[in-house]
Amino acid sequence: MVGFTPMEISHTEIAPDTVVISISGKVMMGPQSEEITNLVGSLLHQAKRNIVFDLSGITNIDSTGIGRFISSYNQIAAVSGQMRMAAAPTFLARAFHVCRLDTIFRFYPSVEEACQGR
Repeated sequence: MVGFTPMEISHTEIAPDTVVISISGKVMMGPQSEEITNLVGSLLHQAKRNIVFDLSGITNIDSTGIGRFISSYNQIAAVSGQMRMAAAPTFLARAFHVCRLDTIFRFYPSVEEACQGR
């Protein structure tokens, strides 16, 4: 399929309770984007309570993709963890702003700043 960029997800532990989840490509409806909430659940089960999403590689998102972040936020909040959003491309920051999610999620200009939590 021309122009199709599948979603890719990886994670890196940067402290005993903190993980950076890097997502790239299209975060769209379908089983692939379920990996986001599944990974968050797995990390929380391992006592990783601070999760930073590196959004810099996301090329497109739909309402289901946004919903995956809402679901992740709910999982993390349920265990008194922290979710931080880092390096969102302009189009993605606008999408979260239109949904008013920028009033709930904490956004940072870079992964480094998100990891510091300042």
